[in-house]
Amino acid sequence: MLVRCINCGFSCQKYGKTKAGSQRWHCKQCNITFTQTIDNTTKCFHRFLNWLFSKETQQDMPGQGRTFRRQIADFWQIWPMPPKIETSRDVVFVDGIYLAKKACILICYDGEYVLGWYLCRSEQSRSWQALMQRIATPIVVVSDGGPGLRKALKKVWRTAKLQRCIVHAVWQVHRYTTRRPKTLAGIMLKDLASDLYNVKTQEDAKIWIQRLFNWRVTFKEFLNEMTRDSNDNLRATHERLLKAYNSLVVLINTETMFRYLDETLVLDKECPRTNNPIEGGVNAQLRR
Repeated sequence: MLVRCINCGFSCQKYGKTKAGSQRWHCKQCNITFTQTIDNTTKCFHRFLNWLFSKETQQDMPGQGRTFRRQIADFWQIWPMPPKIETSRDVVFVDGIYLAKKACILICYDGEYVLGWYLCRSEQSRSWQALMQRIATPIVVVSDGGPGLRKALKKVWRTAKLQRCIVHAVWQVHRYTTRRPKTLAGIMLKDLASDLYNVKTQEDAKIWIQRLFNWRVTFKEFLNEMTRDSNDNLRATHERLLKAYNSLVVLINTETMFRYLDETLVLDKECPRTNNPIEGGVNAQLRR
């Protein structure tokens, strides 16, 4: 059996035994003696990985996993580095998920594999840039519209086209109007936002946009009403409805609402309009 020096890596020779009966080894190169110890780190690491990617819970282990947690404690300090992706994808999905108050993971997913991830304190432009710099520029990016994403796209993925997730766009309107709006304007705007799911062609998109602008004209006087707040400042009485309307107008003006209907895009498959693949796939596993 060839034994290598733990210090310099050169071959060693036997050098008697310790009082406990363990074989002692001597290195002529660096003149040190040592004894070999049993290192089960690799064995524990493989056990950790097998558990990590399985459905097994620590609660079902002997002793409710106390011994297991002690053996694998150091492995949680190892943060795997994502690979550099040099092959461009047609479509990628990006999203940020918060695991704690100041612990957010930005993820890039191509529908089949996770291309990269980045741990940060919050979703901001610099964090998104750090994620994108290791991944080749895609044709289309589907996102829920996280903070700082558009700025990062302009700096790193300059040629990529952005598609805002339709589901999140509708949800944003519903947050402003509530699920049960009490005004006619709120009811109509909520229903109008829900009709986004039925837009399948460019003609449908034109009709929907015209309906949105007609809504603004119909309720112009109602939306122009002003109210004084507790500080005696004038504010829009129906401020939440205006915010809901403006959120849709911004998506139209930036051409991120109906990017999936763009006939100039050359893709291998139909352009998606929602972030569901990453929300229901990768993120769902992290939330368990």
